[in-house]
Amino acid sequence: MQPSAPGTDQHVLHSAAQWLSAGSPVWLATVVATYGSSPRPVGSLLAWSADFGMAGSLSGGCVEEDLIARLRAGQVDGSQPQLLLFGDNAAEQARYRLPCGGHLQILLQRLGKADLAGIQQMLAWLSSRTPFVREVSLHASEQRLTLLQHDSPQTCRLTSECFIQPFQPSYQLLIVGAGEVARHLAALAQPAGFAVTICDHREEFLQGFDAPGAELLCAMPDTLISQRFADSHSAIVALAHDPRLDDMAMLDAFDTQAFYIGAMGSLATSAKRRERLTGLGVSAAQLQRLHAPIGLDIGSKTPYEIALSVLAHLLAERPQRS
Repeated sequence: MQPSAPGTDQHVLHSAAQWLSAGSPVWLATVVATYGSSPRPVGSLLAWSADFGMAGSLSGGCVEEDLIARLRAGQVDGSQPQLLLFGDNAAEQARYRLPCGGHLQILLQRLGKADLAGIQQMLAWLSSRTPFVREVSLHASEQRLTLLQHDSPQTCRLTSECFIQPFQPSYQLLIVGAGEVARHLAALAQPAGFAVTICDHREEFLQGFDAPGAELLCAMPDTLISQRFADSHSAIVALAHDPRLDDMAMLDAFDTQAFYIGAMGSLATSAKRRERLTGLGVSAAQLQRLHAPIGLDIGSKTPYEIALSVLAHLLAERPQRS
């Protein structure tokens, strides 16, 4: 498993699990409602330990600063979950620097060693890309975890009794072909919340190839796509400049639920690619899913600019997570 990016659910929960295992109590804060503009969406997590510090975020920093000051001063009763509201008047909005008159509500829980098993279960499901629901009672210090079913809530919901939070798989990006565009795209996509894998069967292309944080595999894309990149939170982009490799990736990608399928090339190259794929039995409906030329049209020429255009398109096309 690749290391999770700072600020992601997996990173926050992994930090909480480590701190609990070390015997340190952990405060877990979750954004449960926002009003007006807010820097972080509903469902965002923050974990804090007096011994180890903070992981994740709730806003731009001022809310976190105030919350931690309250916790250090012992001003919060941790016997059961609490709802806290930030920015509900003009003075607080200025104090916390919340934009456009927005304010947010958080659910705060004090976790102890007894909660470690639940956090570990969440991490296991996140690692296996298994959708699940977290339900926190507002009147008792308890949390219930269940697998996400078809009739489960698909978005976060706050009621008078509990907070319900569905977790979907994290975003992941498969880049087919190691090159300069792949290198830049891997560097850009990871801070945007994508776990990145780069595959290329050409050993000479991988020799000396450096993409910090990304998984590098000397492999063909076919089995990799069907086994690991087939769900709706996956993106598959072909950057190999080798029609055999890129076309193979596209053929397998069309059989997945990937939210983004793209291939690099000029207008003429992309037209020829569509002709080849049609000759291989790809339907018109399947070709509608193909972004080729890849990325947003920003007049990109350099590898960095092309990578930036691809990332922008990925962000525009990715499904909204609960």
